[in-house]
Amino acid sequence: MFYVYLLQSGAHRYIGSTNDLRKRLAEHNSGQNQSTKAHMPWRLIYYEAHTARGAAERRESYFKTSPGRRALYKIVQS
Repeated sequence: MFYVYLLQSGAHRYIGSTNDLRKRLAEHNSGQNQSTKAHMPWRLIYYEAHTARGAAERRESYFKTSPGRRALYKIVQS
């Protein structure tokens, strides 16, 4: 399985994808990711599972666009 996920730390949010969600979250919270290191700790607030890596990567790319961010935040708020 491949996952698209949304992390939050205070007002900061991070969108990513991985094939091992637990390991990736641990990496974010241990400072191994340069992009998220300054805003630890992170908590997982949303994820989607996909059977194909390409599908997860396309969904991640969509969520990183303006319309995709709005759609994702609407999903999270409901």
